[in-house]
Amino acid sequence: MSATTQTPTAPDSRTTSKAAQLLGDRRLPVLVTATLFLAMYIAGLSRYQNYGFGEPQVFLNLFIDNGYLLVAAVGATFVIMSGGIDLSVGSVIGFTTMFTAWLVERQGLPILVVIPMALAVGALGGFLMGYVIHNFEIQPFIVTLAGLFLFRGLCLVISKESIAIGDASVSSMAQAQASLGVGFLSVGAIVALVVLAVAFYVLHYTPFGRRVYAIGGNEQSALLMGLPQGGTKIAVYTVSGFCSALAGLLFTLYIQSGDPLHATGMELDAIAAVVIGGTLLTGGSGYVLGTLFGVLVLGLIKSIIQFEGTLSSWWTKIATGVLLCAFILIQRAMTARKKA
Repeated sequence: MSATTQTPTAPDSRTTSKAAQLLGDRRLPVLVTATLFLAMYIAGLSRYQNYGFGEPQVFLNLFIDNGYLLVAAVGATFVIMSGGIDLSVGSVIGFTTMFTAWLVERQGLPILVVIPMALAVGALGGFLMGYVIHNFEIQPFIVTLAGLFLFRGLCLVISKESIAIGDASVSSMAQAQASLGVGFLSVGAIVALVVLAVAFYVLHYTPFGRRVYAIGGNEQSALLMGLPQGGTKIAVYTVSGFCSALAGLLFTLYIQSGDPLHATGMELDAIAAVVIGGTLLTGGSGYVLGTLFGVLVLGLIKSIIQFEGTLSSWWTKIATGVLLCAFILIQRAMTARKKA
């Protein structure tokens, strides 16, 4: 008699292969964030349906209340996509509120004259940080940290006290609404969506966007391909500075005042939104639409806490920290899969 030897087959080989393919998909973090947002929204509908959570305006308020954060996060997306980091975002926003309030209230300049001045200062600050990072080969963390202290200090140079804005044109601009039939959007929300659309087009359909992805994915390979590495690096920090100043203008309309402490720590919220939205901290992978979902998730957490009523606002930070850790672990699994 002869014994027949059978080769055992791994029953979970197909499952392992599918899991590996899933981890290798660049769209995975964005899909996870979108699914998380949908699950949270459905949970809010089921729990607070008797409190008006299902009203269309509640959903639109996510854009109204977080428009400035979305603009700041879009700018941060360009920097993180290129493999850098920008810690000056919150300070530039705070400085823009003070700069705008001082020029409008103390100097009597029209808001339409102040807006391009504020945007120019923010873009110039981003340009200078990008220039130093590239030409002196200093880590972005250090340079933008210096920018953080610089702009926060300039806030105090302008005034140590809050400056309320009582200008009629600013008030009318802040209260302007665009009716959508089922609700309305503010000027800040509309501007944020326009910035998102422009950023989406630039990152995915222009040579500049492809250079940002290439430099973030592998800087040495991008250099060997002859891509303008220095110009692209300086440009992404200029974009971030411009977006931070624009976010500061939107925040000024939202709060109608300037204060040296405005937007303290908002750079961390912007970075968290970008990471939760699926952009790799190492650069080279991500989608600006993911940043939108990251901002919406953070905004929805705040809304749910407000509807709950019994929870402290600090739970927003706790939830953000938990989500940030979870998405960093997902990114770690994805990068480990690529290296394997």
